[in-house]
Amino acid sequence: MKGKDGRFQYTITDVKITELNLTHAELKFIPNVGLLFDVQNSSISLTFNRRILYWFFYDTGNINASAEGVNINTALKVVRDEDGRLKISNITCDAKINKMKAKFSGTLGRVYDFLARVLTTGMRFVLNQQICPALNHAALVDVNSMLDTIPVRTEVDEFIGIDYALIDDPVVTSQSLDMHFRGMFFDLAHQNITQVNSAVDPVIREYDRMVYLALSEFFFDSGMFSYYTAGIFQTEIVNEKMPKDLEMLLRTTYFGAIMMLNPALVDSPLSLQLAVNSPPKTTIKTSGATVVMTAIVKVMVLPPGQDPVQLSSMTMEAKFNAKVSMRGKRLSVHADLRRFKIFSNQSALESLALIPLQAPLKTMLQMSVVPLINNWTKRGVRIPLADGMDFIEEVVEYHNGFIVIGANLHFRAPRCGKPPLSVRNAPPPPPPPPPHTECRECKM
Repeated sequence: MKGKDGRFQYTITDVKITELNLTHAELKFIPNVGLLFDVQNSSISLTFNRRILYWFFYDTGNINASAEGVNINTALKVVRDEDGRLKISNITCDAKINKMKAKFSGTLGRVYDFLARVLTTGMRFVLNQQICPALNHAALVDVNSMLDTIPVRTEVDEFIGIDYALIDDPVVTSQSLDMHFRGMFFDLAHQNITQVNSAVDPVIREYDRMVYLALSEFFFDSGMFSYYTAGIFQTEIVNEKMPKDLEMLLRTTYFGAIMMLNPALVDSPLSLQLAVNSPPKTTIKTSGATVVMTAIVKVMVLPPGQDPVQLSSMTMEAKFNAKVSMRGKRLSVHADLRRFKIFSNQSALESLALIPLQAPLKTMLQMSVVPLINNWTKRGVRIPLADGMDFIEEVVEYHNGFIVIGANLHFRAPRCGKPPLSVRNAPPPPPPPPPHTECRECKM
């Protein structure tokens, strides 16, 4: 910045903001507009170098200045981009600095104090012109770059992935930013299989936490369906996997069938083949979440060097309790076997004969199959948050048809060297505001 006032000429260079003191800063939701970031009565500390010529005096030095009564009003419009990701599409800004002060250093610092009014008037004009362009860049470039780190379609494991794309533009109310995600899993080998969402639409009424994530039954059913189409829900219990007491009970139960087939098969190994015959179904009620699974269980005898021989075919119905939890930004589910029964696919008489097998098969299922399922689900599914953000203080509530997870957000700024601008939050006047007053709603 250069200027001249009579015989007084000055040049200002190397302007650096050293501190931003936010006395009052608030984020609001404006219906049908977007997010409003409002800063009132704050201050900025800055330094700059001067070169001054007055008559035949020439002086250079550093000036420490402060801008007081800084008021910034910024409105951000958020939309869904073509990839289904949240983006800031537009920003309106109004900034004003009411007063500036400057203190000169150097041998002629006191002499030039009376000229501070000329310099601060020019500097106030320049800063007023620069605040909004800086905020425009921060929102449209920096914040949008951070939003680009949110996963929209990503792999969960080697079998399935998940689609987190927004299905429409966010809806801004006076209390919340409401976003509807697709929240659908898919089989990596058959990504074009479509799933119909007939689940109840979640309703969020709470506003005590910063974020509420609502998960419908469709969210969990699509995961089960994707694992089913990937062929994961099948296993074979044989050799060392087969408990000795269960093997002995199977031999006793099917001794007559083996003898009728071929007495030479009596000492051959036995196996249980389990295969889920339809996608598991999730039910969510206020009392908790359950998953119902139906599978075909075949009892096979394995003669060495020959094809397996089927001894029996049974239908197994199992009901699991599912406990949902959130840690950081990962959602996980833990399953416990609640109810179990089997019946023969061949005759009612055989179903009666299978009654002694109920308890040992249930134990085998708890020891072999349930840990296998939990091994897939305990890894968790990443919830779409930007890098540096995590959920804290999570609470899970069960409703009819959906689950609501409330949490607060914790943000860790990336450390890439010393930042050029330090931010210090000034203590608010008593009484302090509540720690979390706004909410963002996410529905899947």
